[in-house]
Amino acid sequence: MMMNLFSSFDPSSNLGLSLNWTSTLIGLLVIPPMFWVIPSRLSMFWTKIIFTLHTEFKILIVNKFQGSTLIFVSLFSLILFNNFLGLFPYIFTSTSHMTLTLALALPLWLSFMIYGWINNTIHMFAHLVPQGTPAVLMPFMVCIETISNIIRPGTLAVRLSANMIAGHLLMTLLGNTGPSLSLLMMNILLITQILLLILESAVSIIQSYVFAILSTLYSSEVN
Repeated sequence: MMMNLFSSFDPSSNLGLSLNWTSTLIGLLVIPPMFWVIPSRLSMFWTKIIFTLHTEFKILIVNKFQGSTLIFVSLFSLILFNNFLGLFPYIFTSTSHMTLTLALALPLWLSFMIYGWINNTIHMFAHLVPQGTPAVLMPFMVCIETISNIIRPGTLAVRLSANMIAGHLLMTLLGNTGPSLSLLMMNILLITQILLLILESAVSIIQSYVFAILSTLYSSEVN
C-alpha cells in the first residue's frame, strides 16, 4: 500500500518515460537566461556589442563628455528592439511610422542645433561655407548648406520608416498571393519569403546602426 502510494512520484511512472523531470526546466524558462546564468552567452554577446559601439562612437564624438555615447547606444538598442519585434507576426512595427522616427530624430537634431549656435556660433557659421569655396558661390553654398541642415531630421526619419515599410510591404504582397498558387509555386514562394525574412533581419540591424551613427556624426559637427 505504502509502496504503491510513493510510486506515483517515480519519474518513470508516466507512459514508461521520464517526463516528470521536464517540469524542473519550466521555472528556468520563465526567468530570462541573461540573469540566471552569469555571465550567459546572451549577456556576453550584448555586452560585446555595446562596448564595440561605445568605442566607435567615442572616436566620432569630438566633445568628450562623460557618458556621451550612452544616448546613442541606447538609441541603437531601442530601434533594433523595435525593428526585430516587427518581424514577428501580428506585432505592430512602430519604427515604420513617422510618428516614432521623427520623434527620435527631431529632438536630437534640435538639441544639437541649440547647443551649437549658443556655444559655438562662429564654428556653426563656418560650417555653412565649405573650405575652398569661391567667393562667387558663397551665397549659394550658404543656402544649400542651410537647407541640407534643416532636412536632416526628416531624412533620418524617412530613411528608417521607408526601409521598414518596404520590406514588410513586399512580404505582405507576396504572402497574399499564396492561396492562388500551385504547389510548386507555393514552395518557391515559401523559399522567397524565408530569404526576404533574412534580408529584413539584416535591414533591421543596418538601419538601427545607420540612424545611430548619423546622429553621432551630426553631433560631432556642432563642436
